[in-house]
Amino acid sequence: MKKLILLLFIPLGSFGQEKIKNKLSFNPDSCVIKAKASCGICMFDMPGEQCELAIQYNNSNYYVKGAKIDDYGDAHSDEGFCNAILDVTIQGEINNNKFLLTFFKINNEISN
Repeated sequence: MKKLILLLFIPLGSFGQEKIKNKLSFNPDSCVIKAKASCGICMFDMPGEQCELAIQYNNSNYYVKGAKIDDYGDAHSDEGFCNAILDVTIQGEINNNKFLLTFFKINNEISN
């Protein structure tokens, strides 16, 4: 009987966990930056071991911290970050050669 009760509560506990979502938000007091975003390895020829989101800003490339490459759809789809360079609007700062995002928005145009 104890085993039966335990088996009933295990699946219920897993439903109570909430996925952590990207908490980036626009700050009207921060500088807005227009940049390009894509996969650092696939599209910007940056060193690395796996596909990661990167931005191109002021003729320099930076991996980003604060968002993952699949947070905005499948990176390997035809219009995903591993196959296209997207125009983005961002906020944040450069720290230790990484761009620390506080806001990230994909603009509707695709460029290559």
